[in-house]
Amino acid sequence: MEHWTESKCRSPEVYTAGRVRAQWQRLHSGDLEPLPSHEALLDGWVSYHNGDFEAAARKGLSLGLKGMTLANQASCIYATYVEPSEKRRLDMLIEVAERALLQQRDEPGNPNAWYWHAYALGRFSQGVSVAKGLAQGLGERIVRSLRETIRLSPRHPNAHLALARFHAEVIDKVGSLVGGMTYGANQVEGMALYRKALDLCPSLITLHECAAGWLMVEGENGLTQAESLRQRAESYEPADAMEALYVESIRADLAG
Repeated sequence: MEHWTESKCRSPEVYTAGRVRAQWQRLHSGDLEPLPSHEALLDGWVSYHNGDFEAAARKGLSLGLKGMTLANQASCIYATYVEPSEKRRLDMLIEVAERALLQQRDEPGNPNAWYWHAYALGRFSQGVSVAKGLAQGLGERIVRSLRETIRLSPRHPNAHLALARFHAEVIDKVGSLVGGMTYGANQVEGMALYRKALDLCPSLITLHECAAGWLMVEGENGLTQAESLRQRAESYEPADAMEALYVESIRADLAG
């Protein structure tokens, strides 16, 4: 691994192994990753929640299959919110997708092996443009992995949210008619998935993502609901470095 750029956005509080263990359900309410019993793996998650994504990824990779979800999650978040080079960012996301495929082969019943595969391909698609990603057949692969995540873990909030975003982004980029006929995007299913994600986990990230989804799918008709969701999100404080990075990204997008 090449040296990663250090994130300037840190966790609002310093996490220890004990605090991560105590806050695990809150920290992983979106991905439902089980609390690790392996101390070295827990130590990797401590690095992750404190915002040291490079250390987290290295620790995860050193543990082999046991640490693969940690390595993939840390790499995805770093690539999405921190890495300054677009080429390197895209390369990292493809690496995660490839590792996740191997993890699926060895752990087919692990929901997050499928989720992080879809997440990496989704972010890669956004990087090259959604339309280009669809043309490359990424949409079908993303949907397949997200549906498998939900089949294995029916109450996985982030998988519902990501699948909802797929519907919303396709409709936003190519329209409901072409999106439906060519890529299977459906406004009704997308909105149902957003509502399900909100029901499962009304977190800071879910609220912001649903607000964006309402605007993509419903345009001006969704403005009131989107604003209401964003106001609710403002009452939440970031729990760790990842959420702090997410909030910083949202504020930059709104300012721009």
